Amino acid sequence: MKQDVKKVTNFRYLLLYFLLYSFVGWLLETCYSFAVLGHFTKRGFLFGPLCPIYGWGAVILVSALKKYKSNSLKLFIYSAIVFSIFEYLAGFALDALFSARWWDYTNDFMNLNGRVSIFYSFAWGIIAILFINHIHPFVEKHVKKILKKIPNAVQIITINSLFIAIISDTIFSCIRYLNIF
Repeated sequence: MKQDVKKVTNFRYLLLYFLLYSFVGWLLETCYSFAVLGHFTKRGFLFGPLCPIYGWGAVILVSALKKYKSNSLKLFIYSAIVFSIFEYLAGFALDALFSARWWDYTNDFMNLNGRVSIFYSFAWGIIAILFINHIHPFVEKHVKKILKKIPNAVQIITINSLFIAIISDTIFSCIRYLNIF
């Protein structure tokens, strides 16, 4: 008897990486904030321990900019430009929708409306090179190794459940910041 085995699709892999890197981003933000302020502060937009801007950044790198892996200069330039635009638009949208700023580079050299600065644009280029050449290949290898040990049905149910959880968290977070109820 032949079994109908569903495989984890590329979309689900991207969703898994989105969640993973959103959590890692939240962890980095939280540790940085703790080191600077000396106490825990709630980081990010969502209730849960995720900073989606990092997850989206990872997905953009993996799906659109990974093709420049062999050309570090192009990867650096395109990443600096793409992530500066992305960071600006995300900052603008959060400010326009919720009248709140989650980051402010107003005091940084060569900033644009406090939403992006030349320093962070440069940093995104460097981080992209490190991410594409070292971090993501390491993570991808270990994620695939772990997933091989988990039945496909469990993988799909888990990823779908996490997707529903982040959608719910996003909805409830928007309601909180919009003061709807």
